[in-house]
This record gives sequence, structure tokens and C-alpha cells, in this order.
Amino acid sequence: MASLSHHLHILLFGIYPYIAVSVFLVGSLIRFDHGQYTWKTGSSQILSSRHMRLASNCFHIGILVIFFGHLVGLLTPHWAYAWIISAGAKQIMAILVGGIAGVLCFIGGVMLLWRRLFNPRVRASSSAMDTFIIALLVVQVTLGLATIGPALGHLDGGLMLQLAHWAQAIAFFQGGAAAYLEGVGWIYKVHIFIGLTIFLVFPFSRLVHVWSLPLGYLFRRYQIVRRRA
Repeated sequence: MASLSHHLHILLFGIYPYIAVSVFLVGSLIRFDHGQYTWKTGSSQILSSRHMRLASNCFHIGILVIFFGHLVGLLTPHWAYAWIISAGAKQIMAILVGGIAGVLCFIGGVMLLWRRLFNPRVRASSSAMDTFIIALLVVQVTLGLATIGPALGHLDGGLMLQLAHWAQAIAFFQGGAAAYLEGVGWIYKVHIFIGLTIFLVFPFSRLVHVWSLPLGYLFRRYQIVRRRA
């Protein structure tokens, strides 16, 4: 039984990350090449705009802060910031910023999920994947918020470094990455597993519109808009 548990651990946290990221990259490329008419956000605001601005803004601001916070926090080597901030201080900052962003994302996500499930017009125009992916994101951010409690129990930054070592071992193909998660609490492991699963289903959902982030708007010349008399 112990051997089976060990092999499952390696499968989930040593092999599954590469499967998920491979599907994420290759699947996105194939969909862009063969299914560009499905490459869209599929916005339902035209069907029902009630509370949509609040829900969408909360969700998108929260999830962007969370994503880039995880990206920078997990993949930045400790030596690169140790001379500026300690691991413990960095963890406290991550809890504060991530907690605020998580609450925003949770509020917006729950509101968007409620629309998908209980607004007849929105529900009728939604696919099963539309509902599944927003539900999965809400579950993921809920788990993320739930990790704050255990994290407050050890503010020395040790656990944060352990998770960062795992992420860096995966990203830089160092081998033996799963060993870094030995002894880590189950809630962190479930959070990681669902996060990887989001990458896995990404190419098959509306999330592909993230690749088309219109950064050109930041640098284009301004436009003059005149009101009709």
C-alpha cells in the first residue's frame, strides 16, 4: 500500500504536470490552427447585464493578480530576492495580497457561476464546458483561500520555499520534483492538482481567449470619439 501511494504521488506531482502543460501548449496551438471560429470569450453580457460589470471586474482582477503572483512567487529562485526580503516576509506579503485577490476572484466567480446556473437566458446559451470551467475556477480559488489558515501556522516561509522548489524543479526539468511535496498538507496537494487540471482542460474551454490579450491597446495612438448631436 505504501508503495502504491508513493507511485501515485510521483504520478500526480512528477509526471502529471508535464502531461497537463503539454496538452495546454499543444492543444492551444492546434485549436488556434484548426478552430479559430471557436477562439472567443463567448461573452453573455448581451443576454443579461445585471451585476455583470461588478462580477467580471472582481473575477478578472482577482484571477490576474493570483496568476502572476503564483508565477513570480513560485518560479523566482530564493537567492534572487533573499537580499531584499526574507522568505517569511515574502510569505506574509503573499498571504495578504493573495488573500485580497482571492476574495475578489471568489466573489466575482460565484456571481458568474450563479448566472450560468440560474439565469435562463445565460444557461441556455452556455455549454457544459462553460459551466464546468467557471465552477472549477471557483473551487480552485476556494481551496487557495483555505490554505491561508495552515500557512498562518508557520510564517517562517519554509513551506513556501518547499512549494517553490517543486515548481522550479518541474519548470527547469531538474528531476525528482515530487520529493519536494513529501509531507505537504493534503489541501496544498489538491490545490496543485486542480491547478494542473485547469491547464489540462484550458485548450478545450473559453479560456483560450487569454492568449489573445490585446496588449496593443496599451501602445496604440488615442482615438477621438465624437458624440452624435
